[in-house]
Amino acid sequence: MPLSTRALEVLAEARGAGSGEGLVFPSPTTGRALTNESFPKLIRELTIDGTPHGMRAAFRSWCSDTGVPRDLAEMCLGHVVKGVEGAYQRSDMLDRRRPLMEAWSEHVRPR
Repeated sequence: MPLSTRALEVLAEARGAGSGEGLVFPSPTTGRALTNESFPKLIRELTIDGTPHGMRAAFRSWCSDTGVPRDLAEMCLGHVVKGVEGAYQRSDMLDRRRPLMEAWSEHVRPR
């Protein structure tokens, strides 16, 4: 998956803070993998008005509003094309996804 410059910076910062046992963001209490509820709980604790799925929906809406082709937006979300179309779609669109994710990162960056 292509990551924005800022996402790569966050991962580099996390690498320095981790225990080195293979988890990028381990649970602060157990040191093990985070649960499915960890991110929604953090969003509530930070009193952010939204949900993880809402961020995905915001990305998809932004793509539509800015003229991003449907297939590219869906690929960025990890959605798989099925059926006859999926049988012929072999590209990962990586070279097109990189600048799109960078643009999204700039769009959501706090100012």
